Amino acid sequence: MNAREWLPSPSVPGHYQETAARGTRPAVTSAVQETNQGPGAEQDLVPGVDALDPSAPHETVWWDPLADMRGAGKPSVDVFMSGTVFLDIVFTGLSTLPAAGTEVWAPGMASCPGGIANLATAATRLGLRTSLAAGFGDDAYGDFCWEILAGQEGVDLSRSRRFAQWHSPVTVSMAVQRDRSMVTHGHNLPISADELVGNPPPSRAVITSVGVGAPDPLLPGWAAQARRGGALVFADAGWDPTGAWDPAVLAALSGCDAFMPNAVEAMSYTRTATPRAALHALAEHVPLAVVTCGGDGAMAVDATTGEEAEVPALPVDALDPTGAGDVFGAGLVLGTIAGWPLRHRLQFAGVSAALAVHEFGGSLAAPGWGDIGDWWRRVVAAAATGHAAAAEIRRHYGFLDDLVPRTHVCGVRRAAATIARRSDLTRPR
Repeated sequence: MNAREWLPSPSVPGHYQETAARGTRPAVTSAVQETNQGPGAEQDLVPGVDALDPSAPHETVWWDPLADMRGAGKPSVDVFMSGTVFLDIVFTGLSTLPAAGTEVWAPGMASCPGGIANLATAATRLGLRTSLAAGFGDDAYGDFCWEILAGQEGVDLSRSRRFAQWHSPVTVSMAVQRDRSMVTHGHNLPISADELVGNPPPSRAVITSVGVGAPDPLLPGWAAQARRGGALVFADAGWDPTGAWDPAVLAALSGCDAFMPNAVEAMSYTRTATPRAALHALAEHVPLAVVTCGGDGAMAVDATTGEEAEVPALPVDALDPTGAGDVFGAGLVLGTIAGWPLRHRLQFAGVSAALAVHEFGGSLAAPGWGDIGDWWRRVVAAAATGHAAAAEIRRHYGFLDDLVPRTHVCGVRRAAATIARRSDLTRPR
């Protein structure tokens, strides 16, 4: 067995059972989840180490990693964000894209909310109380995305709106040989992002986008308002198809507390030749600069704490990279709010993202604490048997001993093949 087996898919057959819910969120009795078995499922278990038994008696809890920070006078929202929700339809297992005038059949399919929903779902599954302002169409796709986010995932949509005669944006993603191609259709919202958000809720952090493709290429007014209210502003960037990479974006970072581009974006904005040079250039503009480097890991400089760190990526065979960057960002936000050391923030974000790419389905591939806990317990158990690769991971990620819940936590659903009827979205009895 090689090191790549140490990021198995957490998809182990489990079961749902009705339990008391927290607020409007459904509860699940096990961190071992009912889900479609996909490629990589054969690597779920460490040889000789049994999976957690989903039928065994145990306490069901919602895990709150910020529980010690709760109290009177504290924000009720941990992270607030605004953006576009897409319906994502993902075709999986394709050996090649269809040639002109041909048709191919996909072995697998997943449907789930996408776009900003990737980030919102990732954040709430990591225990962050998440609020989202987004526009939803008045069509069946809008119904589905709203129900998944609010009803299933527990994302606060009190600042989101439904728009009549405005149809939901749709993306079709085709996964081919561990990469993906996408086709998207949609229209701009009838109102601006600032009008949609209004006064942002008091929160510990907000996440926004800058650059080409963002509602405000520099910094939206609502984000600046949130920062004046005490929220940390985390920003990411998207690809600039114009190739301009406007340097005005760097100037706008003075209104942010953190910037999280990938290596290509970082080098393009800073006109540098290496990710490290780009990182240090960005650190002159923003307190927390983070550059993600895909399979080479991530690096960051935090001027607030005086730390600089670089961590390698965990070896993993990615099945679907959709939303991995959002999962990484959610993990980084959580660690920053909680005050973890910079290296631990990067490592935790990397583990979360690596677990996500072992599932198909974008937003609903994001791991919960149950998934992280299951993986970590398997690593610890195998390390105890003397397995070298597990022992190495155990040594570098030992801080997870203090973070991972010591009991089963409520689990998460994965993406279904097709859009469910409303009655199908209720928890089975």
